[in-house]
Amino acid sequence: MHLSNALRAATALSLIMVGAAQAETITIATVNNGDMIRMQGYTDDFTAKTGHEVEWVTLEENVLRQRVTTDITTKGGQFDIMTIGMYETPIWGANGWLVPLNDLSAEYDVDDILPAMAGGLSHDGTLYAAPFYGESSMVMYRTDLMEAAGLEMPTAPTWDFIREAAAAMTDRDNEINGICLRGKAGWGEGGAFITAMSNSFGARWFDMDWNAQFDTEAWANTLNFFKGMMDESGPSGYATNGFNENLNLFNQGKCGMWIDATVAASFVTGDGSTVADSVGFALAPDNGLGKRSNWLWAWALAIPAGTQKEAAAKQFIEWATSKDYIELVAANEGWANVPPGARTSLYENPEYQAVPFAQMTLDSILSADPNNSTVEPSPYVGIQFAAIPEFAGIATEVSQEFSAAYAGQQTVEEALAKAQAITNEAMEAAGYR
Repeated sequence: MHLSNALRAATALSLIMVGAAQAETITIATVNNGDMIRMQGYTDDFTAKTGHEVEWVTLEENVLRQRVTTDITTKGGQFDIMTIGMYETPIWGANGWLVPLNDLSAEYDVDDILPAMAGGLSHDGTLYAAPFYGESSMVMYRTDLMEAAGLEMPTAPTWDFIREAAAAMTDRDNEINGICLRGKAGWGEGGAFITAMSNSFGARWFDMDWNAQFDTEAWANTLNFFKGMMDESGPSGYATNGFNENLNLFNQGKCGMWIDATVAASFVTGDGSTVADSVGFALAPDNGLGKRSNWLWAWALAIPAGTQKEAAAKQFIEWATSKDYIELVAANEGWANVPPGARTSLYENPEYQAVPFAQMTLDSILSADPNNSTVEPSPYVGIQFAAIPEFAGIATEVSQEFSAAYAGQQTVEEALAKAQAITNEAMEAAGYR
């Protein structure tokens, strides 16, 4: 054995022995998305290397946001690691609620994290959460149904084309909906989708004086277009469908198109999909105004300040978001199933470059600009959210009004009027206006 190899082996062994001597049980709150479920299946690898055990609390997206927000703000101490995103991380980091990740090992190679992801998970240049995967959003579509409709998907489609194609692919007799989109209430569910979509219609949440903008023509056009298209070509009950519901519909062959997170590409082309061999990809639509409707997000792992198990938690984060973890998944499940969008080196890997959705995912991520997301100037950072502490509460209420309009419980005009009032009242109470 070469001396360098021997040293590495000895170091690895000593880490395992130290970990075993100081073994902890850490509790992790995470979302019930496919990549997170997959990660749980590899926990034994982490335990074998460190001696630490892991207890998982796996929750639906809206419930996860509520649980971790309550825990962090009340210093509840239920979790040693939380799965959070680009909205929470800079705000919570600024508040001192998260442990800085400024001492990760050289082997971890923090500089390999895609700049868009590192920037969105930092405050004042300090990383407060490590991306497990990064995403934008894009169009996933049935190539067979598109061909049968006599249409060809552009690389960069418009919303008008999407609506035309959705109508052409809809076949109610065979339970095929031309398009499946999020209508579910929740700022990170249907609220995230409609906000990103509104950017391409020229809408924004606030003007430069923090006045709500839901009384504008741009927002009326956004909601009327969305509801009209979904009523024509979407599934029944779309007002309660989120990421997981639409993923299931698409994989069952019941959607002609689905516009959602780029991370879904591995699932719609994987073993669980009945249409895996007939899926194409395109950029999220635009409306000719210079803004596409794709977002930027990372599901990331962060450590709440005050945990008594900080060292073990950092070991887990290094393990789960490392190059080695990516290679572990690739070796067992293929490169198409590794967590995407987080590391530059992944997109430089020839084996990953051969994955059919790899380049479109990267192009979508690189085209998303959270600092310049709206047609008219806006005072906030963020694409599918406004990065202010009050946004989550306001947007959850607003999304509930929108979902009620999708369900036919009120008109679009009524929903927008309520959104305007909710938002302005909350911003005035918070001292913005």
